[in-house]
Amino acid sequence: MEQSTYIWRAGPHGLDCRARTLVMGIVNVTPDSFSDGGRFFDPEMAVSRGIEMVRDGADIIDIGGESTRPGSDPVSIEDERDRVVPVIKRLAAEVQAPISVDTRKHQVAKAAVDAGASIVNDVTAGSDPEMFRLVREGGVGMVLMHMKGEPKTMQESPRYDDVVREVHDYLDARVRAAVEAGVDRDRLCVDPGLGFGKTTDHSLRLMKETDALLDLGRPVLVGPSRKSFIGDALGAEVGERLEGTAGAVAYMVARGAHIVRVHDVKEMARVVRVVDAILKA
Repeated sequence: MEQSTYIWRAGPHGLDCRARTLVMGIVNVTPDSFSDGGRFFDPEMAVSRGIEMVRDGADIIDIGGESTRPGSDPVSIEDERDRVVPVIKRLAAEVQAPISVDTRKHQVAKAAVDAGASIVNDVTAGSDPEMFRLVREGGVGMVLMHMKGEPKTMQESPRYDDVVREVHDYLDARVRAAVEAGVDRDRLCVDPGLGFGKTTDHSLRLMKETDALLDLGRPVLVGPSRKSFIGDALGAEVGERLEGTAGAVAYMVARGAHIVRVHDVKEMARVVRVVDAILKA
């Protein structure tokens, strides 16, 4: 693919996703996150964490106000909006890095963009048609993620005939749908949705074949951080999955991933710098 294929435009930002691997830092402004148990639910803590992540090497900060862990219940538009908007507004004034909002609700995305977010990270890949209109009119970037089912039930025996082909074809169709809705192609990024409606074997296969998504011609974002398939491989609880996450990140970057979405920014930024150096040697 041409270098220009992997320029991801997000509001005023033009992210070059081929010059080096980018790091997206996760800040969950929720009381029930699987990974940090609500550690950053307090807005002040969330803002401080976002600033710290930028210092540690994050290129993008992703703010989420609704847990999408397996079995989680949805929250109201009002509650989610009240969680993320103050954090985004503060961070937008404090850091130069683009801010992403992790939401599947166009009302929350609109409030977040108005507060300073320049990326919408949508786990439903625009299933709400208003989301494409918001991205088009707001001139922001968008992450299209694959998820089978809903967070509440997505891990109840998910089945695929060929998980790599089906995820690839779904993302291809969603890119096409976004473009048909008037979203510029260079504002789109794709995410295979590791752990979202997928068994451990499904996620491992998608990780192994990350490069299968490269022919979509858009940056590929992956989010293996601390997830259950790493726990299954290691026999480790959430707080003991740092090294496993590092292994997954390193492998997928070597297989072509452009952006890694992680909790442990300082450590994973170092991992991708080393992998990038090896790939360019």
